[in-house]
Amino acid sequence: MENEIVKRIRKDFKKTVDLVIKPIKISLLDTIYVIYLESVTGSDKVNDYILKNVSFLNFLKQKKKMDLASVIPAPNTKVLKNADEIEFYLTNGFTIVIHKKDILALETRAEIQRGIPEPTTEQTIFGPKDAFTENIQINLGLLKRRVKSKDLKTESIVLGRKTKTMIEVLYFEDICEEDLVQNIMEELNKIDVDGILDSGNIMEYLSLENKTHFPTIIKTERPDNTAKALLEGKVVILVDTSPFALIVPSFFSDFLNPISDNYKKSNNINFLKILRLACFFLTILVPAIYIALLNYNPETIPTSLLINFSTQRDSVPFPAIVEAVLMLFIYEILRESDVRFPNSYGSAISILGALILGEAAVTAGFVSPIMIIVIAFTFITSLIFTEQEIVNAARHFRILFLLSAAFYGLYGILFMFLYFLSHITELKSMGKPYFYPIAPFDKVYLFKGLFKRKITLDTKRSKLLTNKNYTKQRRNLS
Repeated sequence: MENEIVKRIRKDFKKTVDLVIKPIKISLLDTIYVIYLESVTGSDKVNDYILKNVSFLNFLKQKKKMDLASVIPAPNTKVLKNADEIEFYLTNGFTIVIHKKDILALETRAEIQRGIPEPTTEQTIFGPKDAFTENIQINLGLLKRRVKSKDLKTESIVLGRKTKTMIEVLYFEDICEEDLVQNIMEELNKIDVDGILDSGNIMEYLSLENKTHFPTIIKTERPDNTAKALLEGKVVILVDTSPFALIVPSFFSDFLNPISDNYKKSNNINFLKILRLACFFLTILVPAIYIALLNYNPETIPTSLLINFSTQRDSVPFPAIVEAVLMLFIYEILRESDVRFPNSYGSAISILGALILGEAAVTAGFVSPIMIIVIAFTFITSLIFTEQEIVNAARHFRILFLLSAAFYGLYGILFMFLYFLSHITELKSMGKPYFYPIAPFDKVYLFKGLFKRKITLDTKRSKLLTNKNYTKQRRNLS
């Protein structure tokens, strides 16, 4: 007669074609059941760990020592006390071994993964060339290969009623604030949803405190960037099946500084850091400034240049604001097509489209050449950022500044800039001020984000990120 637990499994996994239930008789009235899902389980591991050891069971039964856990070797063996746990382990690539009321779960996961790739969204000339994959165990290994310390702690949680996705929260116990970890775990435990398919889903839930276009959590595919954040006192979240880790808290200055800055001299990098910050404000302000000067303050433009502008706009039937909105819309379409097209010819098509459309629009008299230059400069300054959410935030405020300039000129730009500052300074990232280290000002983190000092002077951690273990480098002055 079939075991009651096995009957329940048959019922729960009805119409599951990859379910294998293999009964193994060890005596006339005694049967062991080996159960696994072929799609997520390695058949060779089932054979090596379990089936090859069945011959020992009769021997142990005769000696009245039926200890399955000691007979069946496996890298990871769990003794299940409740049949409700079977679904989780079975769907995660474990093989279930049932003998009477004893239930064992043995790890026999199939190698459903790709090799460790190179970074694609955060490329750098210097520095490590490995990136996270969709396997959370490999991602943990890539981190612990860099950080070899007993103080690196991991909190595990399973989210998703249907997907049962494994989430790992990593932090340094002797550096990270306990309140930050507790706050993150509380927010994760509030999530009650059918499925978590990517780290982006977690990021959305953790960002609910902010109604903004700015990203308040970093998504990174680089283990070195993640290890650096851990050493600063931040928390890292890994999600199974996602090749991107989350770093919290994250500040506005973090998005302006790629990890490649760490592998170059501070004197050379500080110019680039200032350039990036300038490019961010240029990409949102240039169209608005052009509209404001042309419509409301033409006296600020040199006379010869103003005459040139007027001559170019003679054949254009639309106001300057309509020109700007039209060209911004066209360039956004080209940008989106560049993202969606395959890498082999996406950029070529978008460049060709921009050249042809720009030339045709000027020739047909729809837009003036100066507007093409203004919009092109606007998009060139936005290309310096690899984080798409920052680009999207810049697009949002670019439109707001443009409309304000169209109605109120330079005064509109000033009022919108004040709104921009008030908006960004009130944002939080897991309770931490988003515009840090500018507001509140912190000299220590200022030289990690907006500027870079010599590595020998980078001796302290920020007091906003940790309330203990401030010193990370001691200089030997002897």
